[in-house]
Amino acid sequence: MGISIQQLDETLESAWSTFAQRSGEASFYHSLAWRDAVSAAFGHEAYYLIALRDGQPAGILPSFLIRSSLAGPMLVSVPYAVYGGIAADDREVSERLFEAAKDLAEATGAGYVDLRSRRAALPTLPIIDKYVTFIKELPPTPEQVLGSLPRKARAAARTAREKFALSVEFDDKLLPAVWQLYSRSMRRLASLNYPLKFFKQLVQRSAGMHLVQIVRYRERPVGGLVSFVWRDTVLPYFSGCDERYNFAGVNNYLYLTLMERAAGMGLRKFDFGRTRKDNDGCVRFKCHQGFSPQPLEYQAYVPANGHDPGLSPDRARYRLAGAVWRRLPLAVTRPLGAWLAGSIPG
Repeated sequence: MGISIQQLDETLESAWSTFAQRSGEASFYHSLAWRDAVSAAFGHEAYYLIALRDGQPAGILPSFLIRSSLAGPMLVSVPYAVYGGIAADDREVSERLFEAAKDLAEATGAGYVDLRSRRAALPTLPIIDKYVTFIKELPPTPEQVLGSLPRKARAAARTAREKFALSVEFDDKLLPAVWQLYSRSMRRLASLNYPLKFFKQLVQRSAGMHLVQIVRYRERPVGGLVSFVWRDTVLPYFSGCDERYNFAGVNNYLYLTLMERAAGMGLRKFDFGRTRKDNDGCVRFKCHQGFSPQPLEYQAYVPANGHDPGLSPDRARYRLAGAVWRRLPLAVTRPLGAWLAGSIPG
């Protein structure tokens, strides 16, 4: 029978999920939970391609058509996600999925195909050398986590726990409080916040695959985090802290307690997600926690009549907009950021 490429339908969803769980190149962001949450929260059109070899799944390529008011139509694999792109058993399957993606770009009028691969699947496309990721092994028990941190990070986390008596709670009901802290941090960082609806959709559709966490100082929520669980790995994703309480080491305690919780669940790895290479503060913080940067091999395809959408925050026009954004009240940035996120897919 050979290799055939099909658009995903209900009859193939089980095969998709089985392949995503076994493929070393697939991630939580390849899951159907991510697809359904993005579709429900933003209304983007999903185009999920699955490769079948002799009737069995051999590769997948998830993507969404983003009809951006700022950059025109583009296919993104996967929007609002750290990872995406082609996950396949071999080069032949990758190439067949790529050819199908090019046909899809022509059919939809997409002027750009964004492939957020951890490792490049296509030798014919250049690597976008802008991002790094941070992954390390967790200790086998929660009690060993604190001692596994580098000296300065360990001291900061211990001070947060002992001197400032920070406390932590894990519960889905805390989601609105996490979003409030997250959107506050995003304004401070001159970045767009995603809508609360997206948070709710993800938590609703990822039962048993997420953790919602709040850190308190004197009963006041000062830090929050939504993390996902994929196979043996915990992935902190949406985070926020009230910068007025930085003196208490909130961020250090937030991630310490997540590592302890993950170790207690028997998880083996902590995936700190992506960071732009030029984001010195974030890179330093993650290195300070004992992580080493690993290159991400994102790739992109530009059709003959297409163009780079130019949505990266390091562009001069967005740096200027960011300076203004930081000065706006949260009552403005929260709804406006949620609306603009529909055109800027992270």
